[in-house]
Amino acid sequence: MQIIPLPEGVFTVDRSKVFVPFIIGQDELNKRPIGSLLVEVQPFLVITKKDYILLDTGLGFHSKGKLQIYENLEKHGVLPGMITKVLLSHLHKDHTGGLCISTESGTFLPAFPGATYYIQGKELENASSKPSTSFFTQTIDFLKDNTQCKILHGNGIIDDYIEYHLSGGHSPFHQVFKIIEEKEIIFYGGDEAPQLQQMKNKIIAKYDFDGRKSMHLRQEWWKQGNAEKWFFLFYHDVKTPVFQNNI
Repeated sequence: MQIIPLPEGVFTVDRSKVFVPFIIGQDELNKRPIGSLLVEVQPFLVITKKDYILLDTGLGFHSKGKLQIYENLEKHGVLPGMITKVLLSHLHKDHTGGLCISTESGTFLPAFPGATYYIQGKELENASSKPSTSFFTQTIDFLKDNTQCKILHGNGIIDDYIEYHLSGGHSPFHQVFKIIEEKEIIFYGGDEAPQLQQMKNKIIAKYDFDGRKSMHLRQEWWKQGNAEKWFFLFYHDVKTPVFQNNI
């Protein structure tokens, strides 16, 4: 399998849920609002023998007149129509902004027209039931009405090699994925395993729906993943997007 990080940049985010670009070496974190977190936003492309898989879709920002995620994919010779699966950990806007594109008429089309989008049904139901600055309304509406959206329930397996697990730590119906091909295992924990340091240290994050549960899940994944030589993918890690413990 091939893993390709698709970095969109470094940002600070505070209670407003607005992602503000941050230039390392130039900007100062202590000049941002109190409680600001410094994060990378970084979807991943995983190429397997049968699929081009996107793990979450970024902020949906545009660069040079096109979606930034398009530009990042094209740097690696991958066109939007080549993506076959989009695996969504949850529906917060920094993970779903590049999911669909708007037309001049105001309608929304899939950003990846040949892909199936996978989301937990209760995550979609929950996001639909209460408007929040954490979500893009158009993304929620698009997923509810689109036949390319595959609704998942609980735990299961996609095409005999992609495991999904309802984890429910960061958001009530957050899910994580394991992609297993031959002897390789890729683990993507979304916002429950967002950075390497959170795997190595016991951290209860205030931004989680259930911070204690997320902490315990990270401990379990870290122990099992190191024993089985998983490749960990970290969506919000500025320095270490991919990690495998070779010891």
